[in-house]
Amino acid sequence: MSLGEFDLIARYFDRPVRRSPLGIGDDCALLAPSPGMQLAVSTDMLVEGRHFLSTVAPDRLGHKALAVNLSDLAACGARPLAFTLALSLPRAEAPFLAGLARGLFALADRHDIELVGGDTTSGPLNLCITVFGEVPAGGALLRSGARPGDELWVSHPLHDDEPGWLGDARLALEVFRGTPGLHVPGEAFERLRLAMECPQPRVALGQALRGLATSTIDISDGLMGDLSHVLKRSGAVHGEAGRPLGARLEADWLPRSPLMRAQDDGRQLECLLAGGDDYELLFTAAPERHEAVLAAGRHSATGVRRIGHLTTGGGLEVVGHDGQRLATPWASFDHFRA
Repeated sequence: MSLGEFDLIARYFDRPVRRSPLGIGDDCALLAPSPGMQLAVSTDMLVEGRHFLSTVAPDRLGHKALAVNLSDLAACGARPLAFTLALSLPRAEAPFLAGLARGLFALADRHDIELVGGDTTSGPLNLCITVFGEVPAGGALLRSGARPGDELWVSHPLHDDEPGWLGDARLALEVFRGTPGLHVPGEAFERLRLAMECPQPRVALGQALRGLATSTIDISDGLMGDLSHVLKRSGAVHGEAGRPLGARLEADWLPRSPLMRAQDDGRQLECLLAGGDDYELLFTAAPERHEAVLAAGRHSATGVRRIGHLTTGGGLEVVGHDGQRLATPWASFDHFRA
């Protein structure tokens, strides 16, 4: 049986809400943030063939569509409130929609965020989600607060057998591409595939870093590329004339999975620094807040690792265990140059 537009909304996406006086079904959703709070809003789109493979399971696709948006709220230090979903479908197929909704709402329930509206249409498979969160007025984490001397940190899973380590999503993509010389056993590949298809947004850590981190960004286009955004934005605010903000990154300090450690050095470095699709938090904090950052990681049940510090020399320097600068010939991911 073919489903109509409003039938599929009612069957798969209509749920009771608490934060919106209306829920879905009206022309607009209504949200009321708590007194003294600001709304944090972000939008991300997932396009088949660009952001996900056609072979991805529907529940994982639903998870990732929301996860990449929640990661933006995490980078802002915001508490999730609600989201909207714009969905383009080539066909309205019940098994696909049931799986998509299952993965979407499982993650939504885990982070206490509600679907309050959206749109559906016929067309190429495309999911566009807008998330709304709240953060204390003046308390949002930004990209523009880093200063010279700040320590540079990145989040990571707590245990070796957990999926989602830095660079693992890129390693999975290389397996899918059939990169010569890359061999990953089946069970190990499933962990890599989970990293690519089911990223874990660090929402609790983002909130724990409010008032502690001087700048924050989530890693979506590769660590080096996203760090460059922080250096540019923060340098415009805090950089001294003629002395732009830079960073020194210690390659040996980068957290990595056992699967990544088994790869050759060149592949490791490329995946770790330029892989993208990690959705871990990259952030800076003053050196005197070192122990407080570790406590924030423990409080949010998230691993955190110091990987370098900011400098006044400009640019990004990646050094090995001997202190020698390493070649990093990779560009940040760009949708119109990839």
